[in-house]
Amino acid sequence: MLPSILILGAVFVGVTLLVVAIAALMRDKSISQMEGRLNTLTGKGDRSEGGLAELTQILAKERGQGKGALETIVSRWFNLPRLFAQADVHMSVTTFVAISGILGFVAFLACGFVGVHYAFAPAIGVCFAMLPLGYLMFKRKKRLAKFAAQLPEGLELVARALRAGHSLSAGFRLVATEMSAPIGQEFGRVFEEQNLGIPFEEALDALTERVPNLDLRFFATAVILQRQTGGDLAEILDKIGTLVRERFKIFGQVQALTGEGRLSGIVLLALPPLLFVAVYRMNPDYLMLLFTDELGKKMLIGGILLQLLGALVIRKIVNIRV
Repeated sequence: MLPSILILGAVFVGVTLLVVAIAALMRDKSISQMEGRLNTLTGKGDRSEGGLAELTQILAKERGQGKGALETIVSRWFNLPRLFAQADVHMSVTTFVAISGILGFVAFLACGFVGVHYAFAPAIGVCFAMLPLGYLMFKRKKRLAKFAAQLPEGLELVARALRAGHSLSAGFRLVATEMSAPIGQEFGRVFEEQNLGIPFEEALDALTERVPNLDLRFFATAVILQRQTGGDLAEILDKIGTLVRERFKIFGQVQALTGEGRLSGIVLLALPPLLFVAVYRMNPDYLMLLFTDELGKKMLIGGILLQLLGALVIRKIVNIRV
């Protein structure tokens, strides 16, 4: 049993390293090109041949250009660069995939050494390989929640700057200097982008893509309409800020009322896997019928499907959108 697992593990590692090596060789970005861009930005390069204009064009280009082969393949299913931006994680797609593959391989091999049945090894390896993605989604959710909590104060700060006679871009700079990340970081990025020549509307649209927040979308739409038609933007921002605060109040009440249902869902969904592990540790032969007998296989698949269906139903009940 153990030699077969080691052979499968060696094949898995070989294929993973081959994919990473091919992706590294097929990357379009050269080190000299990156150094030239950095020299242009820091003033060490030759500005006579369109230095700042070239840098502006580079910043305005779509990020899809210059991707490696691995990035292109992964982007068909997951937009990992956007997830990295939303979670504020500075990592390449190749590194992320390599970490996931190594974790999955190590977990796959560990199953043979700790005495876990070989039928569980692939599932355990996949679960460990998905841990980086789960961490990325957790960090993204936490950062977006913090941004949503900071947004009312940021809008009010921009409104006060407008009433004091400052421009809208100066209001964004004020938020960037006076407030902490992530809202200070994101508003500061918009300010720097429009300073480099990107139209303010495009910079706002890029902000709403990096931060998928409905209230921020309202804010961006109000700013774009005000720049096209005119109006009292400070009053609009005050109303949006008040609306966001009221939504947070209602959301807190909903969370309190659905707390019992969410806790019940967690217990009901966690009980079958924990009971399965406990019974397997006490009497493995008792559960092997689920994998060897045809009826047991059907019951196992049916139980997993019903578990997933129950998770979706409970999530639909307790997840009330405000």
